[in-house]
Amino acid sequence: MSELIARAAMDRRITEIITPTVEDLGYEVVRVRLMTGKESILQIMAQKPDGSIEVDDCGVISTAVSALLDVEDPIADVYTLEVSSPGIDRPLTRLKDFDQWEGNEAKIETEELIDGRRRFKGMLRGTEGDEVLIEIEDQGQPVTIGLKFEWLTDAKLVLTDELIRDVLKGRKDAGQIDETQFDEVETVLGGSDEEKN
Repeated sequence: MSELIARAAMDRRITEIITPTVEDLGYEVVRVRLMTGKESILQIMAQKPDGSIEVDDCGVISTAVSALLDVEDPIADVYTLEVSSPGIDRPLTRLKDFDQWEGNEAKIETEELIDGRRRFKGMLRGTEGDEVLIEIEDQGQPVTIGLKFEWLTDAKLVLTDELIRDVLKGRKDAGQIDETQFDEVETVLGGSDEEKN
């Protein structure tokens, strides 16, 4: 299991408990975080294998996971369960995410210093073996570097107009939003690519 999906020991324990049930329902666990404080919140991000998820899907997962956690009872304190989509500027928690979102801008953090830095921002260029490829600027020149997946402590997409447009186009193509909704967003983002050419 990836540390990016479940970082803390309790997160990993909860992930082990819920993953078979979530997968049996036809979804994938993207990330699990138990955030403790005045009120504890268990946040579960999930999606369908194609990367989409609807509000009703979150309800289905929430009902199943809630019943399962009531039986297993891994969390001693009272908590609120939140099941959500990964969002547009989603966390990248599995090696396959870096291939799926190739060509989009991302921020990646590593545990150890690599060439004097821990934070990298650039264009995802897929994967090669167990390495994530990211194109960064080095002295004004684009350079693609490989970072071992196991070195990563955090990775997420950067919210850009292009990313919003691509995600919404995917939803339109899948029939999740209609042409009018897509056109309204295009207008807000400054028009379609055809209008600019």
